[in-house]
Amino acid sequence: MDDWCAWHQTPSRLPDSGAQPDVGFLPAMQRRRLSRLARMAFHVAWPLAEAQGPMPMVFACRHGETPRTLAILTDLAHGEPLSPTQFSLSVHNAIIGLWSIQRGDTSEMTALAAAGDGLEHAVLEACGLLAEGAPAVLLVICEETPPALYAPYLDDVPFPYAIALLLTAGSDWQLQLRSATGPASEWPHAINLVRALCSGQTSLQHHWKSRQWIWSRDKA
Repeated sequence: MDDWCAWHQTPSRLPDSGAQPDVGFLPAMQRRRLSRLARMAFHVAWPLAEAQGPMPMVFACRHGETPRTLAILTDLAHGEPLSPTQFSLSVHNAIIGLWSIQRGDTSEMTALAAAGDGLEHAVLEACGLLAEGAPAVLLVICEETPPALYAPYLDDVPFPYAIALLLTAGSDWQLQLRSATGPASEWPHAINLVRALCSGQTSLQHHWKSRQWIWSRDKA
């Protein structure tokens, strides 16, 4: 978090070093099954879940396992046999499935593939779970660097990132939706939220197409 708070003062596009997040809390056999995207999600979410009992999870990722998907499509184009394991780990809910297995948690879990305002849609999903009586909801939003082949088409991932939030019922933050157009943010919404938390902002706005999301925080 300290690194994020330092970055938010002078934000810039960070180079992708290709480093693999530490998931040493998992058995070696299980670590080998995880893509970097899955490792990123586990790395940020595991510490929040450790102090909690079983709880629902909302996983949001716009593009999903693009490196795995491209590898499968490449094999298909070359007439190579497809790997059932690769396919099963490429689907959008694979990460929450792996999470459920590793945590031994059979709570309700949802995987979303929303557009540029996936953060807000994930928060709405989490609020629904809280309203149904869940004491807490784990929200994870992450994106992997797309393969170079996708670069002309995917320009909304400035660098690989993963953010986990432990949400509980309360009134500290309010989220409103209006129908309005506005300038698109330079950074993904989830990163802007982290910047707001680091700087102590009490409000921020996100625009996506005809939707205007207004975040506000109780100053008290």
